[in-house]
Amino acid sequence: MEITVSGRKTTVTDALRAHVDEKIGTAVKVFDIEPMTVDVVLRYEKNPSIAQPAIVEVTVRCRGYVVRVAEHGSDMYLAIDAAADKIARQLRKFKTKVVDRRQRGESAAEVAPAERVDDLAELIEPEEEEPDDLLVREKVIEIAPMTEEQALVETDLIGHDFYVFENSLTGVINVIYRRKNGGYGIIKPKLTA
Repeated sequence: MEITVSGRKTTVTDALRAHVDEKIGTAVKVFDIEPMTVDVVLRYEKNPSIAQPAIVEVTVRCRGYVVRVAEHGSDMYLAIDAAADKIARQLRKFKTKVVDRRQRGESAAEVAPAERVDDLAELIEPEEEEPDDLLVREKVIEIAPMTEEQALVETDLIGHDFYVFENSLTGVINVIYRRKNGGYGIIKPKLTA
């Protein structure tokens, strides 16, 4: 397993790198899913009004899936510990929902993931504030057919508020989104006869 540690607006010391290897490495090593790569980004928010300025972003790629968490802490070591706990929970969920499903006999075509983001830089949001009424970013994604249940799993694993997918039953594009008051919703286009 390969762990890549980088810093944004901060220097990654040998002590921080060793702590990441110990905590994050132990958390992901338990699941023994190969191939697996782990990208860890350490950064500090410069705003003094933020109570927890240390941020750790962990992106795990395994078997074509992306599992991502971001944790805040008052110092970098606490944020790394929190991220290790959260990534262990997410990987446990991944293993029970996706990997174990394959072992129960579902075909690989039913659980094939959509193409994932290959560049960690695409997952990192820009630092500076941008006007609300301008289109500031374009992202091109490949969409694979999947069921609504698989799209819910993907939404959970990637940690985003929405997920765009092709419904394998209808062949049309749908969007799963996380509702503010809890639960999920789905947006489906109205089909005319």
